[in-house]
Amino acid sequence: MYDTESLLDLEKTIAKPLFEKTLYPYEVLPNIKDYILLLGKTLSLSEYKLVNDNIWLSKTAKIHQSSTIEGPAIIGHNTEVRPGAFIRGNVICGENCVIGNSTEIKNSILFNNVQVPHFNYIGDSVLGYKAHFGAGSITSNVKSDATLISIKIEDQIINTNLKKIGAIVGDYVEIGCNAILNPGTIIGRNSTIYPLSSIRGCVPENSILKLIQEQQVVSKKTP
Repeated sequence: MYDTESLLDLEKTIAKPLFEKTLYPYEVLPNIKDYILLLGKTLSLSEYKLVNDNIWLSKTAKIHQSSTIEGPAIIGHNTEVRPGAFIRGNVICGENCVIGNSTEIKNSILFNNVQVPHFNYIGDSVLGYKAHFGAGSITSNVKSDATLISIKIEDQIINTNLKKIGAIVGDYVEIGCNAILNPGTIIGRNSTIYPLSSIRGCVPENSILKLIQEQQVVSKKTP
């Protein structure tokens, strides 16, 4: 349920060859930079333009002048990079994506039609086809004690040997506003995470996850 084939439609990313070698999607994270440098050299110059520092931009992408893009990076066809966005290197962004105001992305792969449109942080993560992040929702990619990240999948604990893993988000996942995906979180296909949720571990496909909080009681002041 949480392997690459179960989570992601590899036909929806230019990085398909990179994922085909993996059992779990997080395995691509250390190899994104080298893959971009190889793939970039094969891209058609009739469709992409090469700018400074190994940055390949589709000629149909809309890049706002106040955004910042550091290489290596590939930005796909018809993707919109909005004002104040910060792409901080080692990023593959697919077609028809939205990277919004004050959103920061580093060392991550966004499949086609992903939307991270408002105040999001995406670090060391993979976002599947048509994944959508609500305003302020983020991937946390480093544990508070900075130790290596382990992922518990059912009864199996996988030692990743990686210090930085954000989230692996399957196709068609909806993340509510101000949700936090803690290091090593995996969200199965077609699942919904409610706003303000703090998630860790694995969420099965076709799930709705919400945290039940006690309602606050507001009393009137005594004059």
